Amino acid sequence: AMMAIIGMFFQDGLTGSAWGDWANYTESPLRAFENELGVQEPVGFWDPLGLAADGDSATFLRRRETEIKHGRVCMLATMGYITPELTGKFPGMLSPSQGLTFDSIPNGLGAISKVPGLGWGQIVLYCAAVEAAGANNRGEAPGDFGWKLITSDDPAVKNKKLAAEIANGRLAMMAIIGMFFQDGLTGSAWGDWATYTASPLRAFENELGVQAPVGFWDPLGLTKDGDVESFKRRRATELKHGRVSMIACMGYIVPEFFHWSGKLSPSKNLDFADIPNGLSAISKVPAAGVLQWFVFCGLIEKGLFVHDDSRGPGDFANGGVLGVPNGSTLPAGEGRNRKLNAEIANGRLAMMAIIGMFYQDGLTGSAWGDWDLYTDSPLRAFENELGVQSPVGFWDPLGLAADGNVERFQRRRETEIKHGRICMLATMGYMTPEITGKLPGYISPSENLKFEDIPNGLGAISKVPLAGWIQIVLWAAYCEVNTMRTRTSEPGNLGYRPPLLVKDTEEGRKRSLQAELANGRLAMFAIMGMFFQDGLTGSAWGDWSNYFDKSVV
Repeated sequence: AMMAIIGMFFQDGLTGSAWGDWANYTESPLRAFENELGVQEPVGFWDPLGLAADGDSATFLRRRETEIKHGRVCMLATMGYITPELTGKFPGMLSPSQGLTFDSIPNGLGAISKVPGLGWGQIVLYCAAVEAAGANNRGEAPGDFGWKLITSDDPAVKNKKLAAEIANGRLAMMAIIGMFFQDGLTGSAWGDWATYTASPLRAFENELGVQAPVGFWDPLGLTKDGDVESFKRRRATELKHGRVSMIACMGYIVPEFFHWSGKLSPSKNLDFADIPNGLSAISKVPAAGVLQWFVFCGLIEKGLFVHDDSRGPGDFANGGVLGVPNGSTLPAGEGRNRKLNAEIANGRLAMMAIIGMFYQDGLTGSAWGDWDLYTDSPLRAFENELGVQSPVGFWDPLGLAADGNVERFQRRRETEIKHGRICMLATMGYMTPEITGKLPGYISPSENLKFEDIPNGLGAISKVPLAGWIQIVLWAAYCEVNTMRTRTSEPGNLGYRPPLLVKDTEEGRKRSLQAELANGRLAMFAIMGMFFQDGLTGSAWGDWSNYFDKSVV
């Protein structure tokens, strides 16, 4: 709703109605060209860089001329790529003096180095002749050189053909750039990626761990230099981290179902069952136990599974199938690759899983911890306050309450309630006179001013006499000072217990206060919309037909 109301404000401000027709917004310089050729659904006049925002017709016409020329050249170039693939080359000699046949000129970028210098001279002279001829025959419209091959006497048909030319030219500009790119990388405009072997990214695309749908995924470009040694070092690190994380994940899960019996430390009378599961175990295990971990890891690293540059990453001479230190191995083939791929994939998953377990354990005290146990978060200080409603819950996108400062939160809540109450009154102040009419009699007998003479909305500001404004300010000041005397420590509680609105039960009171906050928030948006619409159309319910510029209409 917040996104929607902002959109409505925007549309209302520009068109005079939340459902306003764009055709009514004639003041935009962007509309100067919206009826030009090339404006097509669904984007309409598309100018994301605002190049036409100044409404300069001469600049627009120059750019349109350039667009048409580029489009025509690109359509010819695109056909120049396609035609030789379908029809073949001309027979005979391209350059008899150099013994060069048309057949020997490759299609695409490869032709640049094959065409003789004299041929390039002919190409340049021909382009110059076409350019000069166009300068002598140009018409008033951009791209009109008096050549009427695809024109029509019917204006609608002619516009359709010219619009098609622009659209096809735009497509051809994108197409030819794509052909250049593909040709440059693969040697052909229709080149197979498999022929582009020079890419450093391809050095590792057949390695283990390359899996659908992302393929070889390296968003940070760590392997773009194609350095095999760096890749192998990173792969060995990935495998080690994955294996440790798989063991760590199992270490979190298994103790939930099974603990060793007996003593972990007889000297300290510490049972295995006394060691909690997860991060809290770090503070419970004796120093001698932690030292044993380090010694064990050192023996594994330097004694049993020793890195060997002659072997693949993560492949150790003493490491057998599933890490059993018996030197066994799987026979080479599809089955082995599938299992090694599974190990890498499971290791990646385990790395993500163990980090999640650490995070949840650290916040809630358990790897399976309930969010209700995480009471230290400053964000939770206010999640049970009034105004926390589904589906967003406690919504603070700017993090204003992230410090958990209760005093500051209560000050902001007080401000929110006051603004909401004023806006609810203001919204009713807009609506009521439209329905019930104005009070009878005079608002200012001395100025012969009746209540019915005061317009509804912003127009009233200039009509209310000065003495009336002084009364309004004094009344507001009286209310403000009086509430300072009766207010309580609860935000917005001024000691006023209006009949029908006060509930005797705690649940009923809470529901009413929730409704007040929600209605106040809605009223703040509503009154801003009314001000906006009133300012543009002269009425909070104003018709767009009232919002126009005499110089434009």
